[in-house]
Amino acid sequence: MTTPSSDQAETPKPPTSVHHDAPETRLGAHLLPGGESTRFRLWTTTAAQAQVKVNGTMHAMNDVGDGFFEVILPVGAGSRYLFVLDGRELPDPYARFLPDGVHGEAEVDHPDTYTWQNTGWSGLSLSDCVFYEMHIGTFTPEGTYRAAQERLPYLKDLGITAIQLMPLAAYDGERGWGYDGVALYAPHAPYGRPEDLMALIDAAHGLGLGVFLDVVYNHFGPAGNYLSAYSPTYFTERFSSAWGMGLDYAEVHMRRYVTGNALMWLDEYRFDGLRLDATAAMQDDSPVHILKELATEVHELGGTHLLLAEDHRNEPGLILEDGLDGIWVDDFHHEVRVTLTGEQEGYYGGFQGSASELAHVLNRGWKYEGQFWSVTGEEHARGKSSDGLEAPSFVYCIQNHDQIGNRAVGDRLQQHADVSIQQFRGASTLLLTLPMTPLLFQGQEWAAETPFPFFSDHAGELGQLVTEGRKKEFAYFSDFTHLEVPDPQARSTFESAKIDWTEKEGGEHAQTLALYQTLLRLRREDPVLQHRSRQYLTAGSEGELLWVRQCNPAGERVLLWNVGQDAVQVGGLRLPHPLPTRVVLHSEQIGAAPRELSVLNPGEAVLLGDA
Repeated sequence: MTTPSSDQAETPKPPTSVHHDAPETRLGAHLLPGGESTRFRLWTTTAAQAQVKVNGTMHAMNDVGDGFFEVILPVGAGSRYLFVLDGRELPDPYARFLPDGVHGEAEVDHPDTYTWQNTGWSGLSLSDCVFYEMHIGTFTPEGTYRAAQERLPYLKDLGITAIQLMPLAAYDGERGWGYDGVALYAPHAPYGRPEDLMALIDAAHGLGLGVFLDVVYNHFGPAGNYLSAYSPTYFTERFSSAWGMGLDYAEVHMRRYVTGNALMWLDEYRFDGLRLDATAAMQDDSPVHILKELATEVHELGGTHLLLAEDHRNEPGLILEDGLDGIWVDDFHHEVRVTLTGEQEGYYGGFQGSASELAHVLNRGWKYEGQFWSVTGEEHARGKSSDGLEAPSFVYCIQNHDQIGNRAVGDRLQQHADVSIQQFRGASTLLLTLPMTPLLFQGQEWAAETPFPFFSDHAGELGQLVTEGRKKEFAYFSDFTHLEVPDPQARSTFESAKIDWTEKEGGEHAQTLALYQTLLRLRREDPVLQHRSRQYLTAGSEGELLWVRQCNPAGERVLLWNVGQDAVQVGGLRLPHPLPTRVVLHSEQIGAAPRELSVLNPGEAVLLGDA
């Protein structure tokens, strides 16, 4: 045991069973009340001695038992530090800010640096959410929190109610999608300081916008993860994934690393909710699954905090048993895409595409409810009935970062050779008039032409491996073999993804933006569309015409969308119910006086209503 010096007071060893990231049990650096001293604490199973190097000076840490070392030093916010295990200098995996990147010194963070202005914000219900997925680095030319904050009034005017930020946890390199995070408590430094992120969230709340964060708790990135240097028991060989060794959620410190991180984002940064990446990969053999514990702890925070799962399994138990709030539903996106493009490669092979197939997904919530899935090397029954779930729990989209970025060149839906701008606007009309929770991807509202290819910034051999691995991962898509795939490591690939805000000012882009503005206003104000219940929704088809009927106590709305290649004579339709006669919205007539509806051209959609 190390003998403490005069400025090193003995303290009780922290309990090992506490899951909350409370100050009294926090690992890393914690500024003490008054701001004049900091407690440094680490846990390790690999070292007999530990030190902390603060502002260039080495300090011994007290061994307080069970692998914990700590020391209180008279240093304040802004101090830089590294931990030293048996002479090896290591970054802090619990760091609250890493200004020089994941391989460098951490900065002691002051939790009260930012003074919150909009303290009366109480959150959003999922039924009120219209999500706008945003990548901070490409949403603006500057690629910073401050620049994104300046665009918030635009999103408010558009009709967005919640922005969803792609992952912010610090990762290796300067640029990337964020799914290679390795220091989960430290916001990625190139986007700005922690207080800049807080200011973005605060400003959003002041405009009535919720803010959600995409978090990755199923794996760590390939470079910069130092947890195993402190203890290999954070990880296990019982599970594995495409991204490496499995996380051991049964190990109390890994469990607390995850749950404490979620609580930090929601409590200290005041995010309104989290989107949990690839929850199917969060394998856990604990008595209480990590997802259920996350939901319990998050909902005990008070206020309204939502948890959304990205999960392809069509598993209603995520909500009904584990207590999450919503699920990103792949089936809707895939069926829309296959209907418009006819693609059958890769995971699209499990979808047929047609007006009738779309109607089935809308009636059932998703397509697969236990049917056999035999696509991309997988063979198993997929999904269960969604009868116990209400409409807001289904997060639907026609684009997101994955479905664009998983393509060879990162092209968007409307850039496909077989998709007309009219079809894109028709799909948009369907998405935004459903009672399910819609999600847009940045620039979608004006049919942006900027791609969103995969990009990263790994050095040397690792960068080359990432480039080659990307091609192998999507080898079942022919575009990855016959098109020139942008090099993920090239800065030009990242730069190509930056939104061109001048596009939205004219032509088809302006017309599409006007449609989105009108649709979002209707979603907010129309008394029928305001209802968010599946019990009032029925869908069907006649040939290649999709119809969606919502009939509730406020009235009736019927959407007609022509997904075929030929014009449809509306007067000759034989639907189960008489059609309302009033044209509420036509996807191709925004800003013009609605004409009498007789023909629906390919791609066009019309919303009809009662008097």
